[in-house]
Amino acid sequence: MWYKLCKMAVLTRSACRFSTLPGEKSTIYALSSGKGKSGVAVLRISGPGTSDVLMQLTKKILPPPRLASLRTIYHPTTTEILDRGIVLWFPGPHSFTGEDVAELHVHGGLAVVRSTLDALGSFARTREAQPGEFTKRSFFNGKMDLTEAEGVADLIHAETEAQRRQAYRQMAGSLSRKYSEWRERLLRARAFLEAFIDFGEDEQLDPGVMDEVLVKQAEQTGRNSDRQSEKPTGR
Repeated sequence: MWYKLCKMAVLTRSACRFSTLPGEKSTIYALSSGKGKSGVAVLRISGPGTSDVLMQLTKKILPPPRLASLRTIYHPTTTEILDRGIVLWFPGPHSFTGEDVAELHVHGGLAVVRSTLDALGSFARTREAQPGEFTKRSFFNGKMDLTEAEGVADLIHAETEAQRRQAYRQMAGSLSRKYSEWRERLLRARAFLEAFIDFGEDEQLDPGVMDEVLVKQAEQTGRNSDRQSEKPTGR
């Protein structure tokens, strides 16, 4: 998956972050609710042209942000009525991707979905999204970090209650917080050691600095030993 490109980066929201994707100017769209017949289908649009696409599809001004509005949906080229459904508008950066985002909730029949996707593809600067691209844009725009992005993918593919719980915790940032805590502890320990090296024993250094470093190292060594002892021996 795309996030493997940044696997070696520090797992924070600033890692591998760009205000926009490099060279990316297109507006993307996709069926977000899954293929097949259903009562309702959700189509998502994201990118700089979202507002213009939404106004041309509905022939009205933008609805109030984050409020469901009932609108008639037209084909922008033929002006034919495609369906009548719920429209949601999420102006960036307060959206899932950090860009302007819109959702169309239409009837889930195959012909309705197909014609609506065709209408979205008729605009000059729109294209169908690649798998995982909405989450990818969310990551690149600093809305989530790598562990949270992986949590989204795991939650989508979760088949058991245990998998669902673990994926949701990761998506909610539990793993990110743990990594951030480890990072802060390592940086603090490094600062203590560098201060001791720079100033030495003869300089005015806080007497508890080195003791704190040694205590932290001992605690971590003890935890590692406990984990080793809990592993099965294979006998």
